[in-house]
Amino acid sequence: MTQTIAPRVRTLVLLLLAAACALLAGAGPVSAHAALTGSDPREGAVVDRAPAQVSLTFSESVSMDDDSLRVLDPKGKRVDDGKPAGTGGTTYSVKLHAGLPDGTYTVSYQVVSADSHPVAGAYTFSVGAPSDTSVSVSGQEAGGGFVGGLYGVGRYVSYAAFAVLVGAAAFVLACWPRGSGVRVLQRLVVSGWLALTAATLLLLLLRGSYTGSGKVADVFDLSLVGEVLQTKAGAALVSRLLLLAAAALFIAVLFGAYDKREDEERRDLTFGLAIGGSVVAAGLAATWAMSEHASVGLQAGLAMPVDVVHLIAVATWLGGLTALLVALYRGPADTPVPADAVRRFSRVAFGSVVALVATGTYQSWRQLGSWTAFTDTRYGQLLLVKIGLVAVLVGVAYFSRRWTAQLAQSATAVPGQRDKERVAASGGRRNGGAKGAEKTGAAKSAAAEQGGGAKGGALGKAGASGKAAALGKAGASGKIAASGKAAGRAEAAGKGSGGSQRAAQLARQRAAVDAARQKRQRDADPHRFGLRRSVLAEAGVAVVLLAVTTVLTQTEPGRTEEEAKAAGASSAASVPATGAVTLDMPFDTGGQNGKGVLRIELDPARVGANDMHLYVERLDGTAFDVPEVKVALTQKAKDIGPLPVAPDHITTGHWSASGVQIPMAGDWEVSVTIRTSDIDQVTLSKNAQIG
Repeated sequence: MTQTIAPRVRTLVLLLLAAACALLAGAGPVSAHAALTGSDPREGAVVDRAPAQVSLTFSESVSMDDDSLRVLDPKGKRVDDGKPAGTGGTTYSVKLHAGLPDGTYTVSYQVVSADSHPVAGAYTFSVGAPSDTSVSVSGQEAGGGFVGGLYGVGRYVSYAAFAVLVGAAAFVLACWPRGSGVRVLQRLVVSGWLALTAATLLLLLLRGSYTGSGKVADVFDLSLVGEVLQTKAGAALVSRLLLLAAAALFIAVLFGAYDKREDEERRDLTFGLAIGGSVVAAGLAATWAMSEHASVGLQAGLAMPVDVVHLIAVATWLGGLTALLVALYRGPADTPVPADAVRRFSRVAFGSVVALVATGTYQSWRQLGSWTAFTDTRYGQLLLVKIGLVAVLVGVAYFSRRWTAQLAQSATAVPGQRDKERVAASGGRRNGGAKGAEKTGAAKSAAAEQGGGAKGGALGKAGASGKAAALGKAGASGKIAASGKAAGRAEAAGKGSGGSQRAAQLARQRAAVDAARQKRQRDADPHRFGLRRSVLAEAGVAVVLLAVTTVLTQTEPGRTEEEAKAAGASSAASVPATGAVTLDMPFDTGGQNGKGVLRIELDPARVGANDMHLYVERLDGTAFDVPEVKVALTQKAKDIGPLPVAPDHITTGHWSASGVQIPMAGDWEVSVTIRTSDIDQVTLSKNAQIG
């Protein structure tokens, strides 16, 4: 009985494919490796005079062009000189025009990080005092839109095609050399090569628009393509195309000269193909390792070769799994996948998983840096999902190994059974031939007896008729015989051509029937059916795993995200979160009980509304009341003030005022007039930095 794929397995695979598509569709814009860690002026700052330049500091080096860093006035007009440059380390600045008026200015940046991902953002600062602005800072993101989505699909296809190309070729070379003559495996490897080549060309065309405007029209701008070729990412893509040309030669030899040689002759060529294929595979993997996350950050010199090993291990495992799946489902019935090939692949897959775990552990430590990053960062959360999928894949692979062992055991019993069937079939044919020979001999004897009787009668008649009649009949019969022979030859020729066509048709029908019978027998094997089903489940999980990996490579590593958060926290800590400014002013009004200390607390000491508290204490620290306390704020640089503040008496020695408005940041003079009697008073002043 022929078994088919269980509906539950098909449903599971379809759900996994849908999950992969959802992951790619919901990946959104790229979260780049580089992050903005500081700026001057700070975001939201109010400065008393326009700065000469604006500086940005990133977590790693970035590349810029003339439009990468822009400063816009409240009307949206550009006020920088359009020549951003590095000032040392990871800090970049652009000079501003002189004599800028007061108002709110917008800083917009769009750069490319060292790991090839675009970074974009915007913030505002004010000169003099905040004002309305026509510039919107929302939606400042890079790598989004239609072009960004298409670029993400291209990345996924390139990863999947690399896995198919490398893994399927390795499966043929290391596990099933005779598979080089199987048409479906040839098509699979060539399809992987074509898909990777097409995806690389697509990424090369999309790169300029992806890191720039994001417009579809810019995809075909040759000037942008020329600029991309000058970047690290562009060089990596071009190198990948050159290596794919070498891979085409490898494929031609694998399915050409290698396939035509005998087993003993293949051994010499196998070593050369293994060395050459390994070099090409490592080179292709290096085009990712040398242009993405592994190329920057901590221990980049070690991280890049580790990343190459990681990518090759993934490709060998998942690509070989795909080749095995195709061979099990689409392979010819007369060339089934032998149990030895499946067992060899099982060992290769186990080695790939070991390499994957070792390199993945190092990469996780390098990209996260702490256990909390697993749950507190998006990169860590995606990494947990990837680890879970790998665990599921290994669990399904365990069942595949069990089916492989059972298939190998059953394979040893099949040859003996087939030999018995062949012996039985040949014996039947011999018995049938003997019986046919006996029947044929009896028929010939009967025909001979009838022929002898006929001859005697004919001779008697010939003697009675005479010579003349015999001669006349001989002449007529000679003509008839000649024409009969000619007609016989024509009829025989017609029967011969029709018979050969009929024989060829029957041969094709018998071959199709034999192939169908062999396929039914192959599919009826419960061990092979179980292996096919488990390998199909593995392939479904692998599809989702590749989707998660693609999104992961586009996500800002957890270590960088936490460093950016820490830098932002330290920047905020430079101006206390409470913002409280405390001023202590000793006073002496000259009268009785006229000495003491006045303490003023202003919270949060920012532009806008503030809370003010005043405390009056004697020199021994005890609180006491005075008849009157008045406060005024003055910004002499801008000729603002004095702005009076009338605090309310709360309790002994404590006055308070809420909602004290400070219109702009800068150096403010805080003046306090304190009266201790009807005639004794003094005015004190001290400067405080606001904003």
